[in-house]
Amino acid sequence: MTLRARAILWPSLMTGIMLIGLLGLGTWQVQRLLWKQDVLARFAVAAASPPIPLNLTPEPYAKVVVTGRFRNDLAVRFGAVVQESRMGTRLIVPLERDGGPPVLVDRGWVPSEKTVKLDEPTEPVSVIGFIHPPDRAGLFSATDDLAARQFYTMNPTAMAGSVGLPSVAPFILVAIGPTPAAKWPDPARQLPQPPNNHLAYAITWYGLAISLVAIFIVWLRKGTRP
Repeated sequence: MTLRARAILWPSLMTGIMLIGLLGLGTWQVQRLLWKQDVLARFAVAAASPPIPLNLTPEPYAKVVVTGRFRNDLAVRFGAVVQESRMGTRLIVPLERDGGPPVLVDRGWVPSEKTVKLDEPTEPVSVIGFIHPPDRAGLFSATDDLAARQFYTMNPTAMAGSVGLPSVAPFILVAIGPTPAAKWPDPARQLPQPPNNHLAYAITWYGLAISLVAIFIVWLRKGTRP
């Protein structure tokens, strides 16, 4: 191997590794873009459609209606959310129904103070909401406190286990509705509207890849001149 070949070997290898990484990140963002577009399309269809009766295998983010009775004694709480300058959580309550296992219903935001009076109906109710698929704990997810029934990962199986329910539907039903007269819990007003910035991210990563190649070519031409 000549001295000139040795001089460009390691820069070439490092450039190749960085290029693969940048192209991989750009491609990942393109995949995320297609996924997000599909999710947003589902949201748009569900928002424009009337709720359908909940079946045993609903589509993610479908808008459904289900009738049952809340088990207020088995409620758990999810997350930590500031609303109206107050710290609070989401109230998750099992809904017992005919023809299927209980459904965990995200009834909405409630303040963290234990003295707050909640609307806890004991009669049968009909709940309209959208299907939220279960989440998986990430590397930096907060640890769930099973004894206190405080969760930070939307995992219906773990939530059910903490209150002694042998089985529940494998999703969360996020209730949708207006501000209630009793105020708490305060349900979601509509299906979520997540941002879709993946195209910009993809362009950024691919742009960096092109810039890396251009810089390497310029360096190579200068470095190999006699």
